[in-house]
Amino acid sequence: MNALSEALKEFIGLFVDDGSLAIASVVWILVMAFGCANIPALAEWRAPIFALGIAGILVENVIRSARK
Repeated sequence: MNALSEALKEFIGLFVDDGSLAIASVVWILVMAFGCANIPALAEWRAPIFALGIAGILVENVIRSARK
């Protein structure tokens, strides 16, 4: 049973290396999906805002990982 749980952890680790990165990405996607969808003035700016947000999340994660 222990070997099975270790194998499962390794498998999940292939897709989610850092839990905070995954959570932040999902939260940003939800904010963009529900928050900006209701603001018509942001229609042409949704993609750049989304890309900048994801880039910011990735930069923050790299900086935090480099400090470790």
